[in-house]
Amino acid sequence: MESFDFGPGRVQLFDDGAVAQVLHPDGRRLLLDASADDVVLHDNLHAWGKGFVITDRGSYRFDNPAYTRWRSSGIDLMYQFGDLELRVGRRFGEQWTETYELRNTGSSPIELGSVAVSTPYRDVYASSRESLTGSVHAHVWTGGADAWVWAVPMDGSGPGLGLQLTEGELWAYSVESREPGTSSNVRGHIYLHVTDHARSPHSMGGQPVITLAPGTTYRWTWQLRWYDDLTAFERNPRVDADRLALEVGETLELSDGQTVTADAPGVRYVSSTDGRSRIAVLFHEPLRVIAERRVRFILDHQRRPELAGSRRYAFVPYDNDSGLTVLASGWRDWSDARERVGMALLLQEVRDRGWGDRTELDEALAGYEEFVREYLMDAEGTIQDDSIHQNAVRLYNFPWFARFLLGQGDRDGATRILDRYYELGGDHFLAFDLGPLLSELGLHEHLVRHAKTFIQYGDELPPHEVNYEQSMVAPLLELLAAAYRTGEIDGAELTRRLPWLTAFAGDQPDVRLRHIAIRHWDGYWFGRLRLWGDVFPHYWSALSAVVYGAWPRELVTPEEAAWLDRAEEAILRANLVSFAPDGSATCAFVYPSCVNGQPAHVADPIANDQDWALVYALRRLS
Repeated sequence: MESFDFGPGRVQLFDDGAVAQVLHPDGRRLLLDASADDVVLHDNLHAWGKGFVITDRGSYRFDNPAYTRWRSSGIDLMYQFGDLELRVGRRFGEQWTETYELRNTGSSPIELGSVAVSTPYRDVYASSRESLTGSVHAHVWTGGADAWVWAVPMDGSGPGLGLQLTEGELWAYSVESREPGTSSNVRGHIYLHVTDHARSPHSMGGQPVITLAPGTTYRWTWQLRWYDDLTAFERNPRVDADRLALEVGETLELSDGQTVTADAPGVRYVSSTDGRSRIAVLFHEPLRVIAERRVRFILDHQRRPELAGSRRYAFVPYDNDSGLTVLASGWRDWSDARERVGMALLLQEVRDRGWGDRTELDEALAGYEEFVREYLMDAEGTIQDDSIHQNAVRLYNFPWFARFLLGQGDRDGATRILDRYYELGGDHFLAFDLGPLLSELGLHEHLVRHAKTFIQYGDELPPHEVNYEQSMVAPLLELLAAAYRTGEIDGAELTRRLPWLTAFAGDQPDVRLRHIAIRHWDGYWFGRLRLWGDVFPHYWSALSAVVYGAWPRELVTPEEAAWLDRAEEAILRANLVSFAPDGSATCAFVYPSCVNGQPAHVADPIANDQDWALVYALRRLS
């Protein structure tokens, strides 16, 4: 194994010339490592720089080079497959430069349908401490000539590793190695694509077909450097915009002089004037229109009128393809409780604003309250998992149903649920909405004790349903912000943890990605397609927006406060992309072009739990 200096870090290469590991200046590993016990999916077949091509003349993976030449500053490699020749050059120093050149050595044209290079960033969650001190978030943008990756330590500290395309175009990224065995704690192998047209032609605004005439080449180059933070990462987008979600009829002015508007809702892809890069913009209807149509759809399609008694008022998932409600069976994430309570909270938000049909909403909510009291809540305040599983306790459920009862005017019932939450160990668990609820109900003893418990945990947070994730950090900060206002928590405890949350998101010029936290498992658990892989946006990204909106402004500079305001609005508006004009919705948009070779960049057909995004948008934007 050879090693090269790379700025203040190092890069290690295998004997075959592929990149084995990138060592951060502080010593942490930035890539998946086959020798690491906590990464079960990685092997040298997925090493950085290996990959595949799909052509109209055959498909090939490249691994062992036909030619290798070591140099003092790097290595040159040559791979051969059919009439294609791939030359790769790696050079190291203050910056790390990689050039890839595909050449048609045959006598007839070759169509390149997919060209992919593995970049196995160590985006894994072994535990909160190991994540914060030994893993990175990889924020990927494949916008053509404007393409880059920002790999930042999960604790938000610098420096981060920035990959910037300087020649050619990258139009997609895909994810491999996502299986039930790796579950939710490993993001998978990330492949960067010149194109992925052969497998997923529709992805990311459309994938090009590249034709190589005899004797011609296609070349792309990227450079990597260490940067103190994302702001210092020097990118030169050909089309840029800060606000990527607008109401229908509004106009977006771009830096290259273009103006963009729309008279119908939906995502629009806007290309640069030279056609070599693009951004993605959402035009959405007014919030009231979206909310009222969504409520109408829920009342018409997402209940079970065929059932007897109060269960007919429960809210359930719905398959937009078949037009049927979804039966949970043993799959708890399709049940008639848990996250589905978000639909009831949406009805309350609409009712409380005087929108919709008040009589119909009151009837629906009264029926749902009857269902909750009959099937989900016992006399002690314990919340059951659903109407079938009466002996399972999931602490996430407790504040959600406390919030529902509070919205129905039952303050005592809400208090009883939260008291029971703490009796069952809630001090050691990060459920959502606790800070605002405890403050509103005057339960300051619970609030401060819970906050101090997690301050004592430091960076060793107890694992939840995922070992470490954005929806642990956001509730933690929401809790600490509420406790800070009691005067019993030092602001420094908040300030040092805020980068843990902001590190989950990048600022890619796509409405689905900008400021949206990485989540890469919810399509599998909540959807019908059972696709692992990045879900952008995911409705729990709204938890970050809530934290940004509630952040004590005396703890940040005016510039930081302005950023928090922009990010909050961007997240909340981006999530409106999950709601269609007819009131239907999707629980997960799986963003990569493919996951395990399965075409993706697709909205799951099930409407399930996404209504939380609309609840938070109403609370924060209306």
